[in-house]
Amino acid sequence: MARILRRLADRWVTGVALLVLGYLLLPVAVVAALSFNRPSSRLSYDFHEFTLDNWRNPCATSDMCDAVVRSVQIGFVATVVATVLGTLMAFALVRHRFRGRSGVDVLVLLPMATPELVMGTSLLALFVAAGVPQGFWTVVIAHVMFCLSFVVVTVRARLAGMDSRLEEAAMDLYASEWQTFRLVTLPLVRPGIVAAALLAFSLSFDDFIVTNFNAGTTVTFPMYVWGAAQRGIPPQVNVVGTAMFVVALLLVLASTLRGGRGRRLRPTLEERQR
Repeated sequence: MARILRRLADRWVTGVALLVLGYLLLPVAVVAALSFNRPSSRLSYDFHEFTLDNWRNPCATSDMCDAVVRSVQIGFVATVVATVLGTLMAFALVRHRFRGRSGVDVLVLLPMATPELVMGTSLLALFVAAGVPQGFWTVVIAHVMFCLSFVVVTVRARLAGMDSRLEEAAMDLYASEWQTFRLVTLPLVRPGIVAAALLAFSLSFDDFIVTNFNAGTTVTFPMYVWGAAQRGIPPQVNVVGTAMFVVALLLVLASTLRGGRGRRLRPTLEERQR
């Protein structure tokens, strides 16, 4: 009995972590289950009948698929721009000392601490004052602005934990600055950049408040769901949500497996060099 209690005491942290993880994934499980459901009415969310029609015909309404494509386009453009600019800013903040660096740190964190309502109305006032018509590109600009902070923080954390002696060793072995960056620095920072890009895309695809203020006549997927809620959300919405979660999960698993494979192969390569 004492041995069982000791084993339980040693693993209680794991048990609590699994419970918390299950609690967080419970809404995702409900959405996945509803994607296979045929509700009894358009305004009902009860588990009425199992069906695969939602997955066979995810574009039951063309408006929803257009909104999904538009959200993916906005998310892709915003992710690329925010990742490039955020990575450059992270390198500048970690590797260089310049006047006003502490002030830049505060400005980088401000969008993360600013309520989305304030950011959305501020950007709306800026675009109106500048005479910029609201639409696709105003939404992209708005998404880049609030995704940039998350990219900088994520990549900066990766850079801060990187051993600079690896770059110094590469340059001692007559590697040029570009070769050192391409063969040493970039592979070490790549997991942080990928994580930042995935986070930026998720934030962009999911955003509603900032988008609603600056979209004009452009309808993204969150805005479509909000509008459809007044007359009944089609079950295909759950298909889109489940598919997005599965794609994100597969990308994370692929990145993890690739990193684990690289760690397993590294001793073998070192032994061959010896």
